[in-house]
Amino acid sequence: MIKLFKDNHWPIFFLTTSLTISSFFFIYSATFRGSENYMYKQLFWFALAIFSYWLMIMIGYRKLLNLSTILYWFSVVVLGLVLFVGHTRHGAQRWLPLGPLALQPSEFCKLATILMLSQFLAERVKEYGQIKSFLIGVFLIAIPFVLIFKQPDLGTALIFIPMLLGMLFAWGIRLRYLLAVFSSGLLSTPLLWFMLKPYQQKRLLVFLNPNVDPLGSGYTAIQSKIAVGSGGLIGKGWLHGTQTQLDFVPEHHTDFIFCVVGEEFGFLGSLLLILLFACLVGYFIQIMQHTTDVRARVLAAGIISIFFFQVVVNIGMTVGLAPIVGVTLPLISYGGSSLIATYIAIGLLVSIHRERSIF
Repeated sequence: MIKLFKDNHWPIFFLTTSLTISSFFFIYSATFRGSENYMYKQLFWFALAIFSYWLMIMIGYRKLLNLSTILYWFSVVVLGLVLFVGHTRHGAQRWLPLGPLALQPSEFCKLATILMLSQFLAERVKEYGQIKSFLIGVFLIAIPFVLIFKQPDLGTALIFIPMLLGMLFAWGIRLRYLLAVFSSGLLSTPLLWFMLKPYQQKRLLVFLNPNVDPLGSGYTAIQSKIAVGSGGLIGKGWLHGTQTQLDFVPEHHTDFIFCVVGEEFGFLGSLLLILLFACLVGYFIQIMQHTTDVRARVLAAGIISIFFFQVVVNIGMTVGLAPIVGVTLPLISYGGSSLIATYIAIGLLVSIHRERSIF
């Protein structure tokens, strides 16, 4: 146990827990006027998340990679189960009821897919069979992508794309293959447009021009920018936000939690939060760069890609720089599944750091 604490990456641990502790203030401010006190629920999830973090470090990424096939197919089966018996909220069937609790399996499926891809790619010599390995990787991503897309959960489904690209890049795939994927994605945009549901199409149109439907699909985008902008340099002060306190911004304790930060703590508070995220990602990249294990490097790349993508897209959609796709802000937004999955991912990264010093 002493060895476990000694080998922990304490800067990552303190940054992660500091961000989570700060989220309690944001969540409380966003919800204290309502009937439910989400902050106390988040405290419960935080306790489970901390336990999951240390458990991942104790188990180590190597053992989980050896179980990656079982974990991947189990997560796929659970995702399929959600489509039949899942709990529906706001028109989306994403949660699996477990007694008084409800978990979102897609959050854990992301991690299982990363483990599966890391194990698969590491077993392939990067100089040979890259096309075949690439196609199999796309197939492994496509299964959970389609199941999550049908929930519907476009935001979580889209996360699988940068995750795959980041892992392939770390694995050493030829750049022309990545460029081919990017070009194919652009060319298939018209086809993908017709696959989207009407409300998803409206969100993309609103991103280009929120005034297209200011009282409908564009309402959230407009109110979100007003909330962030009204904070000014130093903000209105904790519990003194108006746009968020009076529910002008929907889902301001989950997807739009950054509105609370911007309105109550201003530009400086928002900048500090972004800098903390940047420091955390910097430490993640250091771990990836210093490992000599191909599996660990690809695994780290997948986790970093997911974390970075979620932070950028969530903050971007809050300030109007990205379309609204329903992506939470890691460690900050309310949500038990997201919090636990994030701590598991960070625990895996720290286990890479720890085992590098052991082996």
